[in-house]
Amino acid sequence: MNPPNLLPQRIASYRDRRTFLKLLSASATFFTVPGAFAEELLRTPSQTEGPFYPDKLPLDTDNDLILVNDSLTPAIGEITHLSGRVLDGRGDPIRNALVEIWQVDSNGIYLHSRDNITKRDANFQGFGRFLTGSTGEYYFRTLKPAAYSGRTRHIHFAIKMKGREKWTTQLYVKGEPKNAHDGVLSGIKDQKARASVIADFTPMKGSRAGELAAKFDIVLGFTPVV
Repeated sequence: MNPPNLLPQRIASYRDRRTFLKLLSASATFFTVPGAFAEELLRTPSQTEGPFYPDKLPLDTDNDLILVNDSLTPAIGEITHLSGRVLDGRGDPIRNALVEIWQVDSNGIYLHSRDNITKRDANFQGFGRFLTGSTGEYYFRTLKPAAYSGRTRHIHFAIKMKGREKWTTQLYVKGEPKNAHDGVLSGIKDQKARASVIADFTPMKGSRAGELAAKFDIVLGFTPVV
């Protein structure tokens, strides 16, 4: 009796092995190559700057809006530790991005000559800046935004980078009843994009003064010019 011809089986086995190795190689690429098959992050929607960007910047423009210069008297309101990162569409941190915020004080008054400056809380800075480092992180000590006529609670943001025009958006408070009727917020038609500019302002663990914490990551559609 002639021995069975095993060549066709060996060829099929060899082909199966080559296919397996190709699939294994592709799997290894997926887990080892940065950005392979990665999806772009949801971009943070830009929004209007509004009419109350400070027309005269304060002498103190640091990231602590609760105290002005060397004053020992803090601003009135719910102290909030606001932080986040500035990222590009791939999720990489953006360094040297100048993050600016401005908002009303506890009386609903902006740091602007067109607003009712006689009722402003003089102990609230109203405007602050922070330059991101290698992690893209920013941090502000500020107030939970107060409500005022015509708008829901919000904080204005501007991002300034070398070689780019100023980019602006606004941050809103999760659970605020006026959110549903705010014209600027409702102007973001995409539901996921709208949700991306709404943050929880939650009690800070360990704080005896009832301080709050909020996190807001900003995803831009471009990378800085180096």
